[in-house]
Amino acid sequence: MARNLDLTALRSFVAVADTGGVTKAAGLLHLTQSAVSMQLKRLEESLDTQLLDRSSRTIALTSQGEHLLSYARRMLILNDEIYGKLTSVAYEGQVTLGVPHDIIYPVIPDVLRRFAAAYPRMQVQLCSSFTSQLLQDFRRGALDMILTTEDSVGQGGETLTAIPLVWLGAPGGQVWKQRPLRLAFEHRCIFRKFVQRRLDEAGIAWEMAVESHSSRTIEASVSADLAVHTMLAGAEPRHFERINHGGALPELRAFNVNLYHADLDSSPVIADLAGFIRDGFYTQRTPVMAQ
Repeated sequence: MARNLDLTALRSFVAVADTGGVTKAAGLLHLTQSAVSMQLKRLEESLDTQLLDRSSRTIALTSQGEHLLSYARRMLILNDEIYGKLTSVAYEGQVTLGVPHDIIYPVIPDVLRRFAAAYPRMQVQLCSSFTSQLLQDFRRGALDMILTTEDSVGQGGETLTAIPLVWLGAPGGQVWKQRPLRLAFEHRCIFRKFVQRRLDEAGIAWEMAVESHSSRTIEASVSADLAVHTMLAGAEPRHFERINHGGALPELRAFNVNLYHADLDSSPVIADLAGFIRDGFYTQRTPVMAQ
């Protein structure tokens, strides 16, 4: 006799794997912790195998759990795609989303996949620019929703998380040891003045070695060990390396990732896209697994 997997339990299992624990998974799914735990237990019993290693204070996937995870993701994506195509035919059109280039990964690609599955007849026009430009475009109505990186949060905005700024250079690079410190920044980068101020406060001489409107130019210069740069942790490209300066450079603080959007009450599409973005950054808040 054919046996069927419980998609609700699979969704809880994937949420626990993504967030690192039952507590965060419950918050993401808007369920109680006991409900999530019960679904996990029922899933393990139906498969007659242990999916989670609960032997220590942290939760980890067993080998069987890791094997199931990829299948579970594919099943949920297919389920959401089918459901969206059969139930969301009333929504057609385009929504515009603005995101600074340094926080597109790793959250936004998954957001776009979820949105496409839920609203297959809607298109997302993704605009990547600097925070200052995105705020201007949003205020004049050119964008439906934006993410920003800011010191604080403006009127109508919502802070999703805070991510620390880190020093970056070429792999194995030595230019960070030179004085004056050679910096590379885009003209409109919001972190530029902050970094210069921190260097001044620390009494470290600096010079703008590379200035450009192009992020690619900055990346090429830094990866060639011609200058150093700063980005939000986790956003750095593979050809960059975090500088282990041992206190030779000033410590940098975290910046807010903020969400601004059009009126949610007037558009369920905008409301759902905002929800997908919140979920994505929620799972990124705590990489350490904890129950």
